[in-house]
Amino acid sequence: MNLEFIITEDGSHTLLLPELKEHYHSVHGAIAESQHIFINAGIHFALQKNTSLNILEIGFGTGLNALLAYVDSVKNNFRCNYTSVEAHPLPENIFSRLNYAELLGVPDEKFLSLHQCKWNEVLRISDHFNFLKMLISALEMILPQDYYDLVFFDAFAPDIQPELWSSQVFSNINASMKKNAILTTYSTKGDVKRTLKSTGFTIEKLPGPKGKREILRACKI
Repeated sequence: MNLEFIITEDGSHTLLLPELKEHYHSVHGAIAESQHIFINAGIHFALQKNTSLNILEIGFGTGLNALLAYVDSVKNNFRCNYTSVEAHPLPENIFSRLNYAELLGVPDEKFLSLHQCKWNEVLRISDHFNFLKMLISALEMILPQDYYDLVFFDAFAPDIQPELWSSQVFSNINASMKKNAILTTYSTKGDVKRTLKSTGFTIEKLPGPKGKREILRACKI
């Protein structure tokens, strides 16, 4: 896998996929971006109505979102069942060099366990956090019905992977979510908003992190 390491503005890594000219996280701050979109706008919002969370992530990628969710579950003392879907996992020579654990004050083995654990088996990371990752495309995933409280939608951009932002994928996700559950994502493209609305979501635009004017939070009707 041809990837380049980039140090972002908050000191954390992102990865560049040169052939697609696509970054895994914002160059304005990888940790800051994920914290803003998925933790602050996602977990902290969902915890207003829930004492525990079942979370689905589309795009495990670097593992940063999962690590931040684990850290937040310990910090805010809530139970979390976290499921992540990934079709193209990073090799060890890449994920082992990422600096997220160091910057977040987390033991390296906690972060590495997210990448090194077996696929399709639940791993108990802590008393607060159970982790399951599925080696499958979002187009092929089979999800439980009426289960998830929160979805992190973090696939590559719609112009890079348009098939993952389709009504097929969002309809499947919608069916897997509880009523009034939420989905957060960085994309506010018109096509994304229209597809979410057509598959059973209401949407709201929120202020984005540095370098991005707005993000999206959708709620299952």
